[in-house]
Amino acid sequence: MSKKKETRKQIDNLSAYNAESSALNVIIDTPQGSRNKYKFDEQLKIFKLGGVLPSGAVFPFNFGYVPATKGEDGGPLDVLVLMDEPAFVGCLIESRLIGVIEAEQTEEGRTERNDRLIAVAAVSRNHQNVNEISELNENLVHEIEHFFISYNQAKGKEFKVLGRGGAKQSAALIEQGSRMFRRGLKKRSTKK
Repeated sequence: MSKKKETRKQIDNLSAYNAESSALNVIIDTPQGSRNKYKFDEQLKIFKLGGVLPSGAVFPFNFGYVPATKGEDGGPLDVLVLMDEPAFVGCLIESRLIGVIEAEQTEEGRTERNDRLIAVAAVSRNHQNVNEISELNENLVHEIEHFFISYNQAKGKEFKVLGRGGAKQSAALIEQGSRMFRRGLKKRSTKK
């Protein structure tokens, strides 16, 4: 097997948590400070440009997804990762869940849950002592919520914040997303 195919297989087999460190695995698809929103194309097996934010709008922190999970929207669970500097597209960041912004997203008359998990990079210096979303500055959390509202509004979607949850609640969402992902794998394997 070529090195390229072997690397791709390893990424495809990545789990939600690192078995050795118990840290949450997060793959960054959009770096902090970027106007460009990238997403992983499952068919092409590569990251591609998914959209561009309006002038003056940028991602406040690194944004990515948890591998081997599935949310109500059909994609992997989304995570905003607080860390000291921007990462790069495709970077694996071992992280610690600190909470969740509970939300509904409406597009073309269809409403579904689309919570945003919040995590801290395991090696972050600036956020090393943060273990719960409630420990963040209230204004910072409000600005993150506002970012998601305006980001979705620019795409013609409505993002409604329903509430916030702590680290335990966000871990339960990861477990639920992992179960949904495994069910999807079982369905695909039985169809073959």
